[in-house]
Amino acid sequence: MLFVAAVLAIVFAVDMLVAVVVGPWVKIPHASLLAISTLAVLGLIAGCAAYRISSLSAGGKAVAEDVGGEPVPPDTQDPALRQLRNVIEEVAIASGTPVPDIYLMPDEPGINAFAAGYSPSDAAICVTRGCLDKLTRDELQGVIAHEFSHVLNGDMRLNIRLMGLLFGIMALSIIGRQMTWSRGNTGIWDSEDDRNRLSAWFLIGIALMLIGSIGHFFGRLIQAGVARSRETLADACAVQFTRQTGGIAGALKKIAASAEGSRLQIANRHEIAHMMLGDVDHFSAWFATHPPLMERIRLLEPYFREQQLVELKAKVQAASAAHDGAMQPPRELPPLEWPGGPVIGAVVAATQVAAAPAATAVVESVPHATVSTRDTFTRLREAVRQPESAIAVVLALVMSRHQELRARQARLVANAFGDDVQSTASEFAVEMEALPPTSHMPLLSLAFPALKQLPQGRQQTLLETLDGVVGIDPLVGLDDYCLVRLLRMHLLEACKPRSAPVDGQKKLPACRDSVALVCAVVATYGANDEAAARRAWLLAMNQAFPGAAALWQALPLDWQAPFDSALDDLDRLMPAAKEIVVQSLLSAIRADGVVTPAESELLRVICASVHCPVPAHAVP
Repeated sequence: MLFVAAVLAIVFAVDMLVAVVVGPWVKIPHASLLAISTLAVLGLIAGCAAYRISSLSAGGKAVAEDVGGEPVPPDTQDPALRQLRNVIEEVAIASGTPVPDIYLMPDEPGINAFAAGYSPSDAAICVTRGCLDKLTRDELQGVIAHEFSHVLNGDMRLNIRLMGLLFGIMALSIIGRQMTWSRGNTGIWDSEDDRNRLSAWFLIGIALMLIGSIGHFFGRLIQAGVARSRETLADACAVQFTRQTGGIAGALKKIAASAEGSRLQIANRHEIAHMMLGDVDHFSAWFATHPPLMERIRLLEPYFREQQLVELKAKVQAASAAHDGAMQPPRELPPLEWPGGPVIGAVVAATQVAAAPAATAVVESVPHATVSTRDTFTRLREAVRQPESAIAVVLALVMSRHQELRARQARLVANAFGDDVQSTASEFAVEMEALPPTSHMPLLSLAFPALKQLPQGRQQTLLETLDGVVGIDPLVGLDDYCLVRLLRMHLLEACKPRSAPVDGQKKLPACRDSVALVCAVVATYGANDEAAARRAWLLAMNQAFPGAAALWQALPLDWQAPFDSALDDLDRLMPAAKEIVVQSLLSAIRADGVVTPAESELLRVICASVHCPVPAHAVP
C-alpha cells in the first residue's frame, strides 16, 4: 500500500510539473500530455526497479560486493577471520544449511552485519570490522545466528526485491541530483547561448529532487515497516539456534554502548538499511528500521535496566581511552574446531538446534576412537575447502563399504574425473569408515562453498557421477539419497539464484497423493516394523486431512524417483499448507516417542526441498 501510494504521489507531482513547465509551450492537448507523462514516470520506476533487481541477480555475493564487502578466503590465517569462518560454519551445521559465502566490510568500525541472497543456496553473510574487533566469540555467534534467521525465514529474497522497488521510487531523486551536480561541469555550458538553458536545467533538477523526496519518504516508511518485525523474529531465532540469550543480547548492548554503534559509513548505506543487524544511521521513530535497542535487549533479558547500559557505556569509553594509541597484543590463533574436537564440535552445534538422541550417542561413542576420528575429520574438513579435493570428499561420502561395489564405483569416478580424483576419493572412503554417519551432512555443508566455485559443466559431471555411483548399489541407502538430493538442489539454485522457487498457490487437497507418499517414507524409515509404520502414517494423514479415509500402502523399493516428484509438488503449496504438511510429518516422527537419525535427517531434507525452516523443537 505504501509503495502504491508512493507511485501515485510521484506521478501526480511529475504531472503537475509537466503541466506547469511544459504545458504552455506545446500544442499537445493537456490530457494527452499528462498521459504521456504518467506512462513515462511509470516506465521509469518499473525500469529502474527491474534494472536494480537484475544487477543483483547473482544473489548474496552481488549485494555484499555492491556495498564494499571483501570475501573471506577459506584458508585465511588471520585469527579474527578464521574465528568468523569457524562460527559461521558451526551455525550452518547447526541449522542444517549449506555454508554461505562470507564477506567482511573492512573499513566499518560499527557493529553490524547482514545476510543477502535469494535462497540458502546463494546466501552471503557480511559483517563489519567492528564485529570482529569488539565482540566476544559468543556475541559474534549470536550475531551470526541472527543473520541465519534471515536465511531460513525467507527474509533475504524479500530484502533484495525491496532494494529494487526502493531504487525505482527513488530514481527521480537520483536523476535530479545528477542534473544539479552537472552544473559544475562548465565545459558543457561554455557558450553564451547555453546559459538560459543551464538555469532551466538546474531548476528542473531541483524540482526532480523535490519530487524524488516523496519516494525517499515512502521508501523509509516501507523499510521501517518491513524490517522491524523481521528483526524481532531474528533475535528470537538467534536464541533458538545458540540456546542462550547472552550472545545476541551482549552484541546489542555493545552497539548501544560504543561510540560508533551500528552506523555505517558507505554512501549507499540507506539502500541496505532494512537488511542490517542494527540501524545504519540516526533515524526518527517513524523511519527507524529496527525497534529501539533497549526494547530488543529487554525482550531477551527482561530484568536489564537502562542504568546498567549507562554503566556499560562508561566502561567501554574508559577501555577505549586506556587503549587509545597503544599497541594491542596479537590475538591467539583460534582452533579450527570447538573445544572437545571437530566431531564433538559439529555434534554440539547440531544439538543446540535439536538435541537428538542420535547426537548424544555420537558424543558418547567418540571417546573410544578420539585421536583417529578427530584426525580424520580434521583432514576431511581441510580437504573440502578446495574445489577439487571437495569433489573427492563428496564422492567418498556415497561410496559403498563393500569392496566389489566400491571397485566398480571407483572405475566410474576415474572415467569422469581421472585417476587422481579416483585415488583420493577411494582413500577418503576408507578413512570415512571410522566416522559416525551423523558427520556426513556437516561435511557436505562445509564442502558446498568450494563446490559452488566449480564451472557449471564440472558441477553437472559431479551430479551425474554421484547418480551413477549411488545407482551401482541395488539398494540405495537413505543417507546417500538425502546427500545427493540436497547437493543437486543447492547447486542448481546457486547457479541461477533468481530461479529459486517461491511459495506457490496450490492447496493441500490437490497434493494429497504427494503428502501420502512423503509421510509414508518418513513413517517407514522411522519405524521398526510395518505395523508401527502404518500407525505413524495414519496419524500423519489424519492430521493433514482430518476425517478423510486413508489406505496404507507399503513403500516400494524404487521410491526415490516418485519421492523426488512428490517433494517438487509440495514445494508449490501455499505457505499455510506447507506448515500443515510439516506438522503432519512431526506427528509421524513422534509417533513411537523415539527420534532416529534417519528421521531427523529426512526431515531436514524435506524442509529444505519445500523451502521451509526446520521447526523449532522439531525433535526432543
